[in-house]
Amino acid sequence: MRIAVIGGGPGGLYFAYLWKKRHPEDQVDLFEQNPADATWGFGVVFSDQALEFLRADDPETVDAIAPHMESWENITLNLGGDSVAIDGVGFASIGRLELLQFLQQRALDVGVTPRFDTPIHEISQLNGHDLIVAADGLNSLVRRAFEGDFGTSLSYSSNKFVWYGTSKRFDTLSQTFVRTDRGAFNAHHYRYSPNMSTFLVECDHATWQAYGFAYKDVEQSKGVCEEVFADTLGGRSLVSNKSVWRNFPWVWNEHWSFKNMVLIGDALHSAHFSIGSGTRLAIEDAIALVKALESDAHLSTALHRYQAARKPVVQKLVNAARTSAFWYEHFAQHMQLDLMDFAYSYITRSGRIDDSRLRAMSPSFMARYEAAKNGGGAA
Repeated sequence: MRIAVIGGGPGGLYFAYLWKKRHPEDQVDLFEQNPADATWGFGVVFSDQALEFLRADDPETVDAIAPHMESWENITLNLGGDSVAIDGVGFASIGRLELLQFLQQRALDVGVTPRFDTPIHEISQLNGHDLIVAADGLNSLVRRAFEGDFGTSLSYSSNKFVWYGTSKRFDTLSQTFVRTDRGAFNAHHYRYSPNMSTFLVECDHATWQAYGFAYKDVEQSKGVCEEVFADTLGGRSLVSNKSVWRNFPWVWNEHWSFKNMVLIGDALHSAHFSIGSGTRLAIEDAIALVKALESDAHLSTALHRYQAARKPVVQKLVNAARTSAFWYEHFAQHMQLDLMDFAYSYITRSGRIDDSRLRAMSPSFMARYEAAKNGGGAA
């Protein structure tokens, strides 16, 4: 079989690597419009659960990546000068570029043919391939060319966000909430290497307008964010990499394949950054697609099997992501709660965690929360 993979992000690279490793006789061509060393953003984060899922299918890859990852067991929330730790929520992170370079090498080692600096402008450029895997992200050429056939829907969250990095090292995945005289801000920040951290800033549309961000350039916006989070950054500056204000896009497709084309990752669906699952979902899509293709020699049947097996899992996670995103759209209101009630509201925001699970998962936090509630105040 001759396969074309469009997109050299984690999902496309991982599918190409996994298929070629298991089917060395097949030709796998990977097309990426950017150079091999180009990337946007900074770090990517995986929950412990996501890594265990990947380990079950590919322990060799997880064992190879793990030594290069930063890891921690708590989430830290900062509100009004006070902090609270939520224990038992394990994560690991790695620089996006480092992850891409690792997966590029894996793909090369098994014989994938990568073609960087090679944009695909027309699907006809891929005539002759038996299967086209569209891993080309939110602006997927394949999806946009056949939106009606894929049943595509697109909407946007109301909040604005901008993605920076910083040399400030943070011990855990942290959230810092700051109120100013013109509105409220939130920063999602975590280290992804010994000396670099992701620092994503978010605010509602009213705050964004009040600060006039629409009329500020990249450096001016960065300066405002550095001022708002001066205490959190401890005098360090923010680092920009295509860091522009955006609204989070919600992409969904009712049909995951059309003819010999199939969608994975952000081309197929998006999950809000507040649950940290975008890269995880893309890699898990790749695994599911490989399994489906191996289960049936007839391509059309295999692609339908991929959707039938994977869609309920993704739908559940995307629904949780939407609920989480809704909480963030109203985070300024939640900031009026006292610290422990705010933390409880935060950790239960997706609807996937009830008190029983929270007691088992985060016993120290839950003991502090229940003590505060029984005592009538913050612990």
